[in-house]
Amino acid sequence: MNAIYTWLLLTAALLVIEALTAGLTTIWFAGGSVVALILAFLGAPLWLQTGAFAAVSLILLLVTRPLVLKYMKKGRGATSLDRMIGQEVLVTEKIDNLRGTGEVQVDGQYWTARSVDNDHIIEKGEIAMIRSIQGVKLIVGKRIA
Repeated sequence: MNAIYTWLLLTAALLVIEALTAGLTTIWFAGGSVVALILAFLGAPLWLQTGAFAAVSLILLLVTRPLVLKYMKKGRGATSLDRMIGQEVLVTEKIDNLRGTGEVQVDGQYWTARSVDNDHIIEKGEIAMIRSIQGVKLIVGKRIA
């Protein structure tokens, strides 16, 4: 009876943690503990319960997690930052990677900017194109004509 309470408590704790985090962190182990709980109800020895817990948790983690993560990402669209890539911007401060300077204006907001190439300096007043975003810096290059 002690093993039943242990597996029941572990299942509940893992489900509570999963509900609080909502990041698919413990759901796999909760599944393993449910299997171990069923085995405890059936009177299986502790070594079998523990082994089933470990095996089922590992199988659920390895097999279903990639599928669930892929499904969860499917509905996500591009972010507003992703949409900025390819946009033309006005250089408001000379962009010189070696000196650590550079700023561009995007939709009325000023962003720190760096050139895609350390040897390429982009002068103030030029039009550049956003190639990527690294942290809070826009990586820009010559616009494509």
